[in-house]
Amino acid sequence: MNTHEEKPVVITEEDYQLLKPYISSITSPNEMSLSSELKRAVIVNKDAFPRHTVRLGSKVSVLDLDTNKVLEFAIVMPAHADMHQNKISILTPMGAALIGFRKGEEVQWKVPAGLKRFRILDVSNRD
Repeated sequence: MNTHEEKPVVITEEDYQLLKPYISSITSPNEMSLSSELKRAVIVNKDAFPRHTVRLGSKVSVLDLDTNKVLEFAIVMPAHADMHQNKISILTPMGAALIGFRKGEEVQWKVPAGLKRFRILDVSNRD
């Protein structure tokens, strides 16, 4: 299983520059946060970004492995978040958990309700 601790996230230079202001200078190595993910990210050119990898603007379908519920949403910047339109902020635990992971991978992440496990079923990106 792939978790946030086992492999680096992959992010485009464009997304990294948008998210850079959200990086906290205080992050413990075991902390599950967007800040800790970005600090260990592999930054690539948009042309080299792996297909079916979650990034800003991705439409994502995930399976909650604990409840067998399928969730579908887009990952957006905080100003564009809208639960009625299934748009979640990159700053939410779910958004931060999925960024940089690929279709078919499993991610485990700490959310307010505890530790959750997800499998990424599908990812579609703009461009």
